[in-house]
Amino acid sequence: MPLQVLVVEDSRGDIRLTREAFRDVNPFIHLEVAHDGVEAMAFLRRQGAHLHAARPDLILLDLNLPKMDGRQVLALIKEDDSLKNIPTVILTSSEAEADVLKSYQLQANCYLSKPMHFEAFHGLVKSINDFWLTKVRLPENDKGDEAEPGAQSGHEQGPKKSRGTKSGGTRGNDENDGGRRNAH
Repeated sequence: MPLQVLVVEDSRGDIRLTREAFRDVNPFIHLEVAHDGVEAMAFLRRQGAHLHAARPDLILLDLNLPKMDGRQVLALIKEDDSLKNIPTVILTSSEAEADVLKSYQLQANCYLSKPMHFEAFHGLVKSINDFWLTKVRLPENDKGDEAEPGAQSGHEQGPKKSRGTKSGGTRGNDENDGGRRNAH
């Protein structure tokens, strides 16, 4: 089954570039897009038109979004027991130190600034794929879980599983790690 990535981005141009870059580096990734923070939370909570949405294995979150800002989305994700284990990578044009600090305080797993040129952006997407979708061992994706997102389940999530990586899902010191990771 392909890995699921939710891209939360309002820029149509950045969405197109992200799709093209992922198509080039890993055609087995299934991308879903939410165009604002409200839509992102509806998708993650499987509400409205997103009732049958697949739970993403990774979230790429822009900070500057309409309706609900990316910082608010990140806070809601990390406060929700059914969502907080989904790795959430900030992918934004902001290079402000205040945004970096706030994102890590809200338990972002990583903070990446979008490069301006396609070649550099393509390289960044390759790094995201190589690290987060190939080497990192992601939590078991409970697609079959019938519990409502946001509901307390009373038990911890199952064991982590490797996502068919060449390296057996181990974490090593890799220069393409795409940034710092949070232990949360």
